[in-house]
Amino acid sequence: MAGAHFDWSEVLAAGGSLSLFADKQIVEVRIPSGKPGKDGSVALQQLAEISKDNDSTLTIVMLPRLDKMTKSSAWFAALESFGVTLEVQPVERNALPQWIAQRLSVQGQRVAPGEEGQRTLQFFADRVEGNLLAAHQEIQKLGLLFPVEGAGGGVLTFDQVESAVMNVARYDVFKLSEAVLGGHALRVQRMLDGLQAEGEAEVLVHYTLCEDIRALKRVKDAMAQGKPLPMALREQRVWGAKERLFERVLPRLSAATLSELLQSAHVVDGIVKGLKQPDWPNSGWQALHRLALQLCALCAAAPTGATAGPRAS
Repeated sequence: MAGAHFDWSEVLAAGGSLSLFADKQIVEVRIPSGKPGKDGSVALQQLAEISKDNDSTLTIVMLPRLDKMTKSSAWFAALESFGVTLEVQPVERNALPQWIAQRLSVQGQRVAPGEEGQRTLQFFADRVEGNLLAAHQEIQKLGLLFPVEGAGGGVLTFDQVESAVMNVARYDVFKLSEAVLGGHALRVQRMLDGLQAEGEAEVLVHYTLCEDIRALKRVKDAMAQGKPLPMALREQRVWGAKERLFERVLPRLSAATLSELLQSAHVVDGIVKGLKQPDWPNSGWQALHRLALQLCALCAAAPTGATAGPRAS
């Protein structure tokens, strides 16, 4: 389900009819935004009612992480009352090394103690970020290549992991936002290279970066008008992990800095659409790298004065 004019009658028809070639079917409804809209809300409640007594059709509704207000909506309550809710929490990047260590321990393996072990886990996490299925397979492969009863007794060295673990990371353009606001320059570069290799659209990457800059500017302007930071964040619909990042970086960014960043975003918008700009790369991806690293450097820097501006990368 995507777009304002999605035809929900197709979903209802699929849920109420069977294929000519099978006596059972699965109907999968994906709602990437988590917001089905007015028509969708009514349709999902009807779909839940239809599915209640329909043993021939398994209906799966896939949603992103929902906020408290959405979970209290009528359509979600209907789905819960007639079905089963399974919440799958993602393994965030900062928790991935520990997740890998736990999986290794299940098969009797571990990394070396101290700094070397932490370096090994961080390297492993960089190789498999965003792709837990492949991460699981790479862990199993280490179990086959370096069995516990062999030399080393289950302790994996950095060289062993480096030689065995493939680069199977998959990056989410919306996670790029968190990396930029967190000031993680190396991770930002890896993510941009990965998104380019995966064929992600330049305009979507630009939109993500630009929306963050706009939101930062709007919150900063609201604070200048006397609004408390929590209220300004709520009004701009900034919450969760991004709310904490905004709270950390806003004191580092002046209104003048954010105005310059907005101008840079405007320039990059033209570049990704084929225009050439003086003093900027002609390549859309190179321009996106520059814009992302400008904001990233400012978010990573110590708090600056009101006259600070974007630093060129």
